[in-house]
Amino acid sequence: MRNQDKIAFNRRYPSVEDLREKARKRIPRFAYDYLDGGCNDEVNLNRNTCEIREVQLQPDYLSKYQGTDLSTTLFGHTYSAPFGVAPIGLQGLIWPGASRILAKAAFEHNLPFILSTVATSPIEEICKITEGKAWFQFYHPVSNEIRDNLIDRAEAAGAEVLVLLCDVPTFGYRPKEIRSGLSMPPRMTLNNILQMLAHPHWSLATLREGKPGFANLKPYMPNGLNLGQLGQFMDQTFDKRLNEDKIGPIRDRWKGKLVLKGVASASDMKKAIKLGMDGVIISNHGGRQLDAGEATISSLKRLAWLYGDQMAIMMDGGLRSGPDIARAMATGAAFTFMGRPFMYGVAALGRKGGTHTISMLKTQLQQIMEQLGCSATRELYRHLLSEHPY
Repeated sequence: MRNQDKIAFNRRYPSVEDLREKARKRIPRFAYDYLDGGCNDEVNLNRNTCEIREVQLQPDYLSKYQGTDLSTTLFGHTYSAPFGVAPIGLQGLIWPGASRILAKAAFEHNLPFILSTVATSPIEEICKITEGKAWFQFYHPVSNEIRDNLIDRAEAAGAEVLVLLCDVPTFGYRPKEIRSGLSMPPRMTLNNILQMLAHPHWSLATLREGKPGFANLKPYMPNGLNLGQLGQFMDQTFDKRLNEDKIGPIRDRWKGKLVLKGVASASDMKKAIKLGMDGVIISNHGGRQLDAGEATISSLKRLAWLYGDQMAIMMDGGLRSGPDIARAMATGAAFTFMGRPFMYGVAALGRKGGTHTISMLKTQLQQIMEQLGCSATRELYRHLLSEHPY
């Protein structure tokens, strides 16, 4: 890791929790609740982080140590660290221009950035910023014409990896979003307007940037939709439950790497292998869909042990620090992704938030690997304390 990476972050905010608290104060409550909240009682949201913290690593203090290299190879590309930016919808609602800020920071640090279909920046713009290094998370449309057009747009823009989302068969039941008016169909309330007036930095930045919208879907949306019609459009446009029959035509059309995101069971893992996926991302959508589900680290323990030699198994959900990244890699992840930590960073620090958060996480991961005496991320499994239970 370069020396400038160690000092490139704002030392007033040396942890994700510091960024989270700053973001809470800097953006309207409805935007913060959308970012920070989970579904139902937020049991699974909290379980994600709590259970990953139970993973313990063992140092080797007297072994020969030649220094640490954070670089990690995935799909033939060597990234500067084993983590990337996970997709989040409506990023521009949380902080104006967030997709561009994070894409630029990820590209400059040689890390993958995944853009959501329902992000506020179009895939063409993000691929231009990243010189074709971006990944594209794909919500499956009802219309084959829209499906094929979105795939062709991503290919023409130069996206390297297409990420199929399988863990949103229905909209999650999120009480905070229902109260704030951000459920489908969305609505604007007097309380939301007062919140915006109370956060002038966010409001002025939003005024300069323009009203956030679903940029990738704009070519398919009728003009002049009101909020109620927007909810109806989303319901009619997306075929939310993915299956083998829907994946087949996508696999045939897409020439790049294909990843399935949201896998949490052995049965889905077997189908992913059968369908010729290049990788999967173990995920529970950040605790936003199934409150009764297991933590992603628990799914990873089981699935990486059984199928880790057959494809790239990645993970997101619950990661909040360099030690958490090390824990996930030691447990069997080939790579990790984070969404909320980067959005906390941008909401807290604006244009500097992406670079700050990446540099901070690199520094944390470098420190723990040096402490462990681990020279490469692929060797972290050797430091996992406890025998594998499977």
